[in-house]
Amino acid sequence: MHINLPDVVAEVTAAFARYETALVTNDVAALDELFWDSPHTLRYGVTENLYGYNAIRAFRAARPAQGLERAVLKTVITTYGRHFATANIEFQRIGVARPGRQSQSWMRTPQGWRVVCAHVSLLA
Repeated sequence: MHINLPDVVAEVTAAFARYETALVTNDVAALDELFWDSPHTLRYGVTENLYGYNAIRAFRAARPAQGLERAVLKTVITTYGRHFATANIEFQRIGVARPGRQSQSWMRTPQGWRVVCAHVSLLA
């Protein structure tokens, strides 16, 4: 298996950048597109556990659009072969003292790179 093939890293980095922009601008359509449409997809948030694409989609539709701005402090993207990757960041929400962490597993699908698993947490 090849780790961090440059062309694959560039693809995942671009997909992740699109996700980050969609997140802070509350582009719900783009966020929905970037998650794998499957009952196997999951997202653990700071206050919620979401199982399946439909639950994630419903959460995004109901979430307030305020307070989404954040500064990304560190990003680590690692690719494993041509079809799987992880993206991990440390972030700081604007006006929030506690720093946060986000991890995502990405999979190449026929539609492009999609998040299959995500976790967001705040440090104590």
